[in-house]
Amino acid sequence: MTPTPSTRPAPPRGRAADDPDALRETIAGSLLTARERTYLLTDSVDDGDLVRQHSPLMSPLVWDLAHIANQEELWLLRGVGGREPMRPEIDPLYDAFEHPRAERPTLPLLPPAEARAYVREVRGRVLDVLEAARFTGDPLVTDGFAFGMVAQHEQQHDETMLITHQLRTGAPALAAAPPPGPPPDAIGLPAEVLVPGGPFAMGTSTQPWALDNERPAHTVHVPSFYLDTTPVSNAAYEAFIAAGGYDDQRWWSPAGWTHRQRAGLNAPLYWRREGNGWLRTRFGVTEPVPPAEPVLHVSWYEAEAYARWAGRRLPTEAEWEKAARFDPATRRSRRFPWGDADPSPDLANLGQRHLQPAPVGSYPGGAAPCGARQLVGDVWEWTSSDFLPYPGFRAWPYREYSEVFFGSEYKMLRGGSFAVGPVASRATFRNWDYPVRRQIFAGFRTARPAAPAAAAGAA
Repeated sequence: MTPTPSTRPAPPRGRAADDPDALRETIAGSLLTARERTYLLTDSVDDGDLVRQHSPLMSPLVWDLAHIANQEELWLLRGVGGREPMRPEIDPLYDAFEHPRAERPTLPLLPPAEARAYVREVRGRVLDVLEAARFTGDPLVTDGFAFGMVAQHEQQHDETMLITHQLRTGAPALAAAPPPGPPPDAIGLPAEVLVPGGPFAMGTSTQPWALDNERPAHTVHVPSFYLDTTPVSNAAYEAFIAAGGYDDQRWWSPAGWTHRQRAGLNAPLYWRREGNGWLRTRFGVTEPVPPAEPVLHVSWYEAEAYARWAGRRLPTEAEWEKAARFDPATRRSRRFPWGDADPSPDLANLGQRHLQPAPVGSYPGGAAPCGARQLVGDVWEWTSSDFLPYPGFRAWPYREYSEVFFGSEYKMLRGGSFAVGPVASRATFRNWDYPVRRQIFAGFRTARPAAPAAAAGAA
C-alpha cells in the first residue's frame, strides 16, 4: 500500500540504547524466520498454484509474495535507508487499498520467477541497511520499530497464505507434526475461572514493536466475571449442532439469523456430516473432527449464537485482555499470560509449528494468573467488541493500518492462532474482521458476569 504518513512521539529508550548489536541480531532473526516461512508456503506448490486464485476471498499466492517484498522495500529501503525505488512502476499493483483481492488475478503481476528474484534482491539490500542502522533519533528506527513492523507484516501475510493453502484443492502441499497431547490434568480442569473485578492497564505504551492500535496504555475498570478455562471444543460445539442450534432463531441475533439463512450455515466451515459423525478437511486431508480440539472456522455470528445457547455471552475485548494479562499479585499487566518472556514451544502453539490447534487444556505453563489456558496461540478468539481506537490513539506510521477500519463493521479477535508468528504475538495484539468471516483460524470462548448486578456494568 502507499501509506499516508503520520507522526508519533519517539518510543521509550529500550534495548537499542543498551546493546544495538543484540537488537540487530534480534531483527535479523525475526526477518529470517519470516522469510523461511514465506519460502515454505510458496515453494511447496507449483507455479500454477502460485498464480491461481483459490478463492475470491484471497489473493493469488504470487501477489502476497511480491507484496511482502514491495512493503519491505517501501519501509526499509526507501523509508529507513533513503534509497531510490527499485521498481516504482509495480507499486500500484501491490497496493492493498487500490486493488481488492477479487481483482488481483487480473493485474499484470510479476510472474513467479520474477517475484522470487525481487524478494531476494530486496532482502539482500535490507540486510545492508540493517548493518548500518543506529536505532535512535528518527521514531521510525528507534528500537528498530520499522524492522519489527516489516517482520510482523510478513508473518501476517504468511498467515494469510496459510489460509489460502487451507482453501486450495488438490493433494496436500504442507505437513507438520501434530501438537502434543493434552496434559494429565486437562480432564479435571474447571469449566470456568473467575477474573476478579477492578481496574487494570489495557494496551501498551512501552512495547517497542507494538502497533498503533495497541497504544496507548490506559486504565479500564472491568467488573468481576467468569471466563471459560479453555476455548470451546469441537465436542461442545457438536452438542450445539445436535441440539438444533443452527435452526433455532432464539440463539441468533437478527443480523446473524439473516446471514445464517442466506449462507446456508449448518456447521463450521470445512465440516461435513458422515453417518453419525463429522469429518473435516484440513490442508487437503480429510479426517474425523477431533472432539478435544478447539472449534475452528466459525464466524462471529456462530460464536455469538453458541454463547447464547449455552446461557453465556462472548467476552468483551477488555475482559479478554484482563484475563490474559492482569496479575493480581503484582497488580501489573504482563506481556503474555505466562509473564514477560518470549513465547516458546512449551508455552503456546504459534508459528505454524503444527498445522492445527492443540487439544483444549494444553500448555499449562502458558496459563494466565486467573487459570485460563491457551489465551495466546491455537485459535483467534472472537470477542463481543467492535474495533475502536483506545483513548489517546494516534495513527502511526500510517493511517491505513488501523484508523480507516475503526467502527462497528468489524469485530475484535484476540490471542492469535497456531498460524501467528511469535514476532506478531502479544497479549496486547488486536486483530479484527467482518462478523461473517469463517476462513480465518478463529474460535472463541464464552463468559458470564460474576453476579447479575455486574452484567449491566461490564466493560
